[in-house]
Amino acid sequence: MDRRLDLHLDRRGGAALRRRYLSLGVGELVAAGVFLVAALNVVLPGWASTERPALWGGLAPLLIILVQAGVYWLAARSWTPRSTMPRALATTYRALRVANVALLAAGLILVVRHWPSSPGHAALAIGVWAFAVVEYVNYFLVRLSYPASRWLGTVTQWRTPRLVHDLREARSGG
Repeated sequence: MDRRLDLHLDRRGGAALRRRYLSLGVGELVAAGVFLVAALNVVLPGWASTERPALWGGLAPLLIILVQAGVYWLAARSWTPRSTMPRALATTYRALRVANVALLAAGLILVVRHWPSSPGHAALAIGVWAFAVVEYVNYFLVRLSYPASRWLGTVTQWRTPRLVHDLREARSGG
Protein backbone atom coordinates (compact mmCIF):
# COMPACT_ATOMS: atom_id res chain seq x y z
CA MET A 1 0.00 0.00 0.00
CA ASP A 2 2.76 2.50 0.88
CA ARG A 3 4.53 1.82 -2.42
CA ARG A 4 1.40 2.67 -4.40
CA LEU A 5 0.95 5.87 -2.41
CA ASP A 6 4.61 6.83 -3.04
CA LEU A 7 4.18 6.14 -6.76
CA HIS A 8 0.98 8.23 -6.83
CA LEU A 9 2.67 11.14 -5.05
CA ASP A 10 5.67 10.85 -7.39
CA ARG A 11 3.36 11.05 -10.41
CA ARG A 12 1.52 14.06 -8.96
CA GLY A 13 4.81 15.81 -8.14
CA GLY A 14 6.23 14.96 -11.54
CA ALA A 15 3.15 16.31 -13.26
CA ALA A 16 3.38 19.54 -11.29
CA LEU A 17 7.07 19.87 -12.16
CA ARG A 18 6.37 19.23 -15.84
CA ARG A 19 3.64 21.92 -15.78
CA ARG A 20 6.12 24.31 -14.16
CA TYR A 21 8.74 23.52 -16.81
CA LEU A 22 6.14 24.02 -19.54
CA SER A 23 5.36 27.43 -18.12
CA LEU A 24 9.05 28.35 -17.89
CA GLY A 25 9.78 27.09 -21.41
CA VAL A 26 6.87 28.83 -23.06
CA GLY A 27 7.60 31.96 -21.04
CA GLU A 28 11.18 32.17 -22.29
CA LEU A 29 10.12 31.60 -25.90
CA VAL A 30 7.34 34.19 -25.64
CA ALA A 31 9.79 36.66 -24.09
CA ALA A 32 12.16 36.15 -27.02
CA GLY A 33 9.30 36.73 -29.46
CA VAL A 34 8.13 39.87 -27.66
CA PHE A 35 11.65 41.33 -27.59
CA LEU A 36 12.10 40.61 -31.29
CA VAL A 37 8.73 42.08 -32.32
CA ALA A 38 9.25 45.16 -30.13
CA ALA A 39 12.72 45.71 -31.55
CA LEU A 40 11.63 45.34 -35.15
CA ASN A 41 8.42 47.37 -34.91
CA VAL A 42 9.05 49.93 -32.18
CA VAL A 43 12.73 50.43 -31.46
CA LEU A 44 14.75 49.96 -34.66
CA PRO A 45 12.67 52.25 -36.93
CA GLY A 46 13.88 55.21 -34.84
CA TRP A 47 17.56 54.30 -35.11
CA ALA A 48 20.05 55.36 -37.76
CA SER A 49 21.14 52.47 -39.97
CA THR A 50 24.74 52.88 -38.76
CA GLU A 51 23.60 52.47 -35.12
CA ARG A 52 21.32 49.47 -35.57
CA PRO A 53 24.14 46.92 -35.23
CA ALA A 54 24.63 48.21 -31.68
CA LEU A 55 21.14 47.11 -30.71
CA TRP A 56 21.57 43.79 -32.52
CA GLY A 57 24.81 43.31 -30.60
CA GLY A 58 22.78 43.06 -27.43
CA LEU A 59 19.54 41.70 -28.82
CA ALA A 60 20.88 38.75 -30.82
CA PRO A 61 22.66 37.12 -27.84
CA LEU A 62 19.63 37.76 -25.64
CA LEU A 63 17.25 36.14 -28.12
CA ILE A 64 19.54 33.16 -28.66
CA ILE A 65 19.99 32.56 -24.92
CA LEU A 66 16.25 32.91 -24.26
CA VAL A 67 15.46 30.39 -27.01
CA GLN A 68 18.07 27.99 -25.61
CA ALA A 69 16.47 28.37 -22.18
CA GLY A 70 12.97 27.81 -23.52
CA VAL A 71 14.04 24.69 -25.40
CA TYR A 72 15.84 23.41 -22.28
CA TRP A 73 12.75 23.76 -20.05
CA LEU A 74 10.48 22.14 -22.63
CA ALA A 75 12.92 19.29 -23.22
CA ALA A 76 13.39 18.78 -19.47
CA ARG A 77 9.75 17.80 -19.22
CA SER A 78 10.65 14.50 -20.94
CA TRP A 79 13.17 13.36 -18.31
CA THR A 80 11.88 15.06 -15.17
CA PRO A 81 11.71 13.83 -12.42
CA ARG A 82 12.62 10.18 -13.09
CA SER A 83 15.61 10.29 -15.42
CA THR A 84 18.53 12.45 -16.48
CA MET A 85 19.17 14.76 -19.40
CA PRO A 86 20.05 12.75 -22.51
CA ARG A 87 23.82 12.78 -23.10
CA ALA A 88 23.55 14.23 -26.61
CA LEU A 89 21.49 17.16 -25.33
CA ALA A 90 23.91 17.64 -22.42
CA THR A 91 26.81 17.73 -24.89
CA THR A 92 24.94 20.35 -26.91
CA TYR A 93 24.30 22.53 -23.86
CA ARG A 94 27.92 22.21 -22.72
CA ALA A 95 28.98 23.48 -26.15
CA LEU A 96 26.40 26.29 -25.98
CA ARG A 97 27.77 27.31 -22.59
CA VAL A 98 31.10 28.08 -24.28
CA ALA A 99 29.64 29.41 -27.53
CA ASN A 100 27.44 31.85 -25.63
CA VAL A 101 30.51 33.52 -24.12
CA ALA A 102 31.88 34.10 -27.62
CA LEU A 103 28.45 35.33 -28.73
CA LEU A 104 28.28 37.79 -25.83
CA ALA A 105 31.81 39.03 -26.59
CA ALA A 106 30.93 39.53 -30.27
CA GLY A 107 27.76 41.32 -29.23
CA LEU A 108 29.67 43.69 -26.98
CA ILE A 109 32.08 44.44 -29.83
CA LEU A 110 29.11 45.35 -32.04
CA VAL A 111 27.62 47.58 -29.34
CA VAL A 112 30.91 49.43 -28.84
CA ARG A 113 31.83 49.62 -32.52
CA HIS A 114 28.44 51.06 -33.49
CA TRP A 115 27.91 53.08 -30.32
CA PRO A 116 24.78 55.21 -30.81
CA SER A 117 25.11 59.00 -30.61
CA SER A 118 21.91 59.27 -28.59
CA PRO A 119 22.47 58.55 -24.89
CA GLY A 120 19.07 56.83 -24.74
CA HIS A 121 19.91 54.53 -27.64
CA ALA A 122 23.35 53.81 -26.17
CA ALA A 123 21.79 52.97 -22.79
CA LEU A 124 19.25 50.69 -24.45
CA ALA A 125 21.90 48.85 -26.50
CA ILE A 126 24.19 48.25 -23.53
CA GLY A 127 21.21 47.47 -21.28
CA VAL A 128 19.92 44.77 -23.64
CA TRP A 129 23.42 43.30 -23.87
CA ALA A 130 23.72 43.35 -20.06
CA PHE A 131 20.37 41.58 -19.80
CA ALA A 132 21.73 38.87 -22.11
CA VAL A 133 24.69 38.50 -19.74
CA VAL A 134 22.33 38.19 -16.77
CA GLU A 135 20.34 35.48 -18.57
CA TYR A 136 23.55 33.62 -19.39
CA VAL A 137 24.69 33.79 -15.77
CA ASN A 138 21.24 32.69 -14.56
CA TYR A 139 21.25 29.55 -16.72
CA PHE A 140 24.91 28.56 -16.86
CA LEU A 141 26.67 29.92 -13.75
CA VAL A 142 24.58 31.04 -10.77
CA ARG A 143 20.83 31.05 -10.32
CA LEU A 144 19.57 34.63 -10.21
CA SER A 145 15.87 34.11 -10.89
CA TYR A 146 13.56 33.68 -7.89
CA PRO A 147 10.05 34.80 -7.00
CA ALA A 148 10.06 38.49 -6.07
CA SER A 149 8.95 37.77 -2.51
CA ARG A 150 12.05 35.59 -1.90
CA TRP A 151 14.57 37.21 -4.22
CA LEU A 152 16.61 39.24 -1.71
CA GLY A 153 16.92 36.34 0.70
CA THR A 154 17.85 33.70 -1.87
CA VAL A 155 19.89 35.36 -4.62
CA THR A 156 22.87 35.79 -2.29
CA GLN A 157 22.98 32.03 -1.63
CA TRP A 158 24.73 31.47 -4.99
CA ARG A 159 22.68 28.41 -5.91
CA THR A 160 23.51 26.25 -8.89
CA PRO A 161 21.08 26.61 -11.84
CA ARG A 162 18.86 23.61 -12.68
CA LEU A 163 20.49 23.34 -16.12
CA VAL A 164 23.92 22.95 -14.53
CA HIS A 165 22.56 20.26 -12.18
CA ASP A 166 21.15 18.43 -15.19
CA LEU A 167 24.46 18.70 -17.06
CA ARG A 168 26.34 17.27 -14.07
CA GLU A 169 23.85 14.42 -13.63
CA ALA A 170 24.09 13.57 -17.33
CA ARG A 171 27.87 13.45 -17.11
CA SER A 172 27.83 11.17 -14.05
CA GLY A 173 25.17 8.94 -15.57
CA GLY A 174 22.52 9.49 -12.95
